[in-house]
Amino acid sequence: MELMKLFGTEKIGKILLRLAPPVMLAQLIQALYNIVDSLFVGKYADSGLTALSIVYPLQLLMIALAVGTGVGVNTVMAARLGIGRKKQAEEYAGVATPMALIMWLVFAGVCWCIMPLYARVSSQSPDVIRDVVTYGRIVCLFSTGLFLESVWTKVHQANGDMKTPMAAQIAGAVTNIVLDPLLIFGLLGLPRLGIAGAAIATVAGQFVAAAIVSRGGFYPAPARRVCLRAVPIVLRLGFPNMLMQSAYTFYILGLNLILAGFSDQAVTALGLYYKWQTFFFIPLGAMQTCIVPVISFNYAARKPERCKSTMKVSALFGMGMMFLGALVFEFFPVQMVRVFTPDPQVAEIARVGFRFVGVSFLPQVLALLFPVFFQAIGFGLKSSLLTIIRTVVLFVPLGFLFSRFGLNWFWLTFPVTELVTAGVGGVFYRQFLSMTYEQSLHRSAPTAVK
Repeated sequence: MELMKLFGTEKIGKILLRLAPPVMLAQLIQALYNIVDSLFVGKYADSGLTALSIVYPLQLLMIALAVGTGVGVNTVMAARLGIGRKKQAEEYAGVATPMALIMWLVFAGVCWCIMPLYARVSSQSPDVIRDVVTYGRIVCLFSTGLFLESVWTKVHQANGDMKTPMAAQIAGAVTNIVLDPLLIFGLLGLPRLGIAGAAIATVAGQFVAAAIVSRGGFYPAPARRVCLRAVPIVLRLGFPNMLMQSAYTFYILGLNLILAGFSDQAVTALGLYYKWQTFFFIPLGAMQTCIVPVISFNYAARKPERCKSTMKVSALFGMGMMFLGALVFEFFPVQMVRVFTPDPQVAEIARVGFRFVGVSFLPQVLALLFPVFFQAIGFGLKSSLLTIIRTVVLFVPLGFLFSRFGLNWFWLTFPVTELVTAGVGGVFYRQFLSMTYEQSLHRSAPTAVK
């Protein structure tokens, strides 16, 4: 009943103000962990900092599979709860754990085998290759905690509980931050493990977070026939998110390979951008997380106007916050890089590149919110198409094209990509606004709404 009142009748602004702060705080801690992690590794060795940038796309792919599965569970649970079918919502929650474990097993096995080849393709430096293999194998093979924490977090969020995932993320990040210097530099009598210590700290934090969300996030698997029916629905609803996150992996990998043609310092600069981006994109990431259950719930409850209001409020809020981030990237690019490395070449690359990227922040709000909106209402094709346009059609091809004119021009890829994607998303959204609820329902995916 409380969930019905919160999602179904409360003002949209108040819903987001209630749901977003715990998510933002958790993501803030995660962002600080990312920055601190890179800071310690950068102090240990420049090759380690470059290795983190190279392994980052694989970590994104891992997150894509885990979070995408969780989003599928989250979406269908919210839709079932929106029409009062709590028992069925719990059945869908029950398929989350076995799906996460199967995905972890496949992902870990593949990554262990391909890591040496992946390292050699990404860099010619023996030190960087060694660090990529060491760090990459540890964080991929022992990623069980990440997969479980991701799906159990989404179960909590579908039930309107943002505080437990917040506590889990904070505990995991703090664990990582505390262990990082101890294991990297061998403090307090511990062995000096270097890049391997950073990897161990990362997976330890993931297991701590998983342990916290297991209570209330873990549901027993339902009967086999229910699983066979539920798994395809979860995958169908989670696929746009998996595609969106996976596409990030491949476009960042593609951009890394393009920049590797210039220098390792260019790859490092891109990696540092994504470290800082995580910090400044906290409000937008919170909006993406919070609006999915709200929109799914109200769309299932035949309240499309509340879905539109949710999109409007979250876009305005995201624009306001991202404007502040854009200002920082425009005026303090060199200072941001020097937090991690004194390398003047990296600083000079960022001085130009970060300013181009900062221009892209405002259109990026819409470029990232539109796919989430369409995913939440079951328009998986439009959601996936926007992701493909942004990450496959635009990012890497434009990056390659602009790089032909020089490294400085490469960074123009970011604002052009976000502007085009936001424009296409706006066209799709106007089409949705022109439809009646029945017309839109007829075109949506076969979810629990129907």
